[in-house]
Amino acid sequence: MFEINSLPVYPGCYIFKDDRKRIIYVGKAKNLKKRVKCYFQKNDLDIKTQSMLSRVESLDFVVTDNEIEALILENTLIKKHQPRYNIRLKDAKSHSYIRLTHESFPRILIARRKVGEGKFYGPFVSAHERDYVLHFLKKTFALRTCKKMPKKPCLRYHINLCDAPCVGKIDEKDYRRKIEKAKMVLSGKTKELINEMNQEMSNYSARQEFEKALKIRNELEAIAHLTESQNMQREKKFNEDIINYKIKNEKVYLILFNIYKGALSNKTEFIFDYYEGFFEEFILQYYSDSPIPKEIIVPKSIDDTLHLFLENKKGEKVKITKPSKGEKKQLLDLVLKNIELSFFSDINKVEALKNRLKLNEDPLIIECFDISHLSGSSTVGSMVQFRNGKPDKNNYRRFKIRTVNGIDDFAAIAEVVRRRYFRLKNEDAELPQLIIIDGGRGQLNFALNELKNLDLKIPVVSIAKHFEEIYLPGENLPLRLSDKDKALHFIQEIRDEAHRFAIKYNRLLRKKELIS
Repeated sequence: MFEINSLPVYPGCYIFKDDRKRIIYVGKAKNLKKRVKCYFQKNDLDIKTQSMLSRVESLDFVVTDNEIEALILENTLIKKHQPRYNIRLKDAKSHSYIRLTHESFPRILIARRKVGEGKFYGPFVSAHERDYVLHFLKKTFALRTCKKMPKKPCLRYHINLCDAPCVGKIDEKDYRRKIEKAKMVLSGKTKELINEMNQEMSNYSARQEFEKALKIRNELEAIAHLTESQNMQREKKFNEDIINYKIKNEKVYLILFNIYKGALSNKTEFIFDYYEGFFEEFILQYYSDSPIPKEIIVPKSIDDTLHLFLENKKGEKVKITKPSKGEKKQLLDLVLKNIELSFFSDINKVEALKNRLKLNEDPLIIECFDISHLSGSSTVGSMVQFRNGKPDKNNYRRFKIRTVNGIDDFAAIAEVVRRRYFRLKNEDAELPQLIIIDGGRGQLNFALNELKNLDLKIPVVSIAKHFEEIYLPGENLPLRLSDKDKALHFIQEIRDEAHRFAIKYNRLLRKKELIS
């Protein structure tokens, strides 16, 4: 079974698979870790969701740059794989366009097909995204929506959603200027538009036309919310592959994205030994058995002979692109981001923790202790072990407290630390590189004292829940890390797992006592 705690906190899509590696559900999330956790924390799930979770054996994910990309990617994956537990709809709104009509005062509306006069933008895979953009343009630039212009202003004029060209409140030249701005947004030229509008606003301010300057400022603020580039969805009439890799410890970690007519349709991961010329050999082996797209976006150039091989096999021109900036470079960077999160997120957490706590070596084995009781009864201790940044559940341990009566977390921590490391020392077993105690200065001192009595020198820290402060031996003041700090997130993850494990054992004991 997969580890939820190892999921990233970025937006993207999560993919549930059954025991035969078939995709049974695809979902999108603003925060992948939080969203997937919800499935396993709720007790009031509907029957369909319970049935799905009973079949989940593995989990995959694709990180995106923003929520809109996640939504578009979800739509694409559902249509490709038709997962059993996703709603299957033939949505008539799926591949539609936004149309600017060819009139004196153009309207903006939805078009199912490229039929009729005017300018078309799209297609939009996501109806949600299309409707959002349409609403944004109408509201921001106060464009008309009426099929036939009335003889007096309608309600939209009175609530500042239309400039009422019907009664001459705006002339054709100024209205056309608004239409040009809408065109720039739809063409993805928001940066150029923002620069132009900033200059326009400055000009109005210099002429002390502050009302017009304020209107431009409001439009700029609205456009700022729409500047998220939608890398997963681009209007293309051909297919692309995007390949990127990272080399670490003599291993190559590589991910390949298959882009089908502008929409991401598949992600494939590879790990192999590093050697000179590995990239050209990967290209050769992969495309010997896989379809060759019209364009391949790569982080480094390939030799002409290999390029010729690809074109001969495909029977037509193949474009090999090594971008240094722009949209395609952003796509390469997105693949690299997925490599970091798929392969290195756990190791990066360990390295961050080592640096923050100033340890001499990477804490590849970490053990964390917590105490749980109900008003001093059924007191238990838990110990969880993380190995290479991931929970190692085979080495979890639980302790029924024997020597403490009533509420005394200090003595309870002392007991479980003593029992755990007395046994490891006697068995000459592997010791952790870091111990974490759930608690404050008191719990830390009691744990240190037990290790001293056992003549063991293992780095120990404690974390206090209230302010999430980290107490270090020999330091008068606790260490306070930013709530965005990777090391703090890792300590919290380990602490929360120890807490969960302790509460689970405490409930089990209370249940047994109740039954008896």
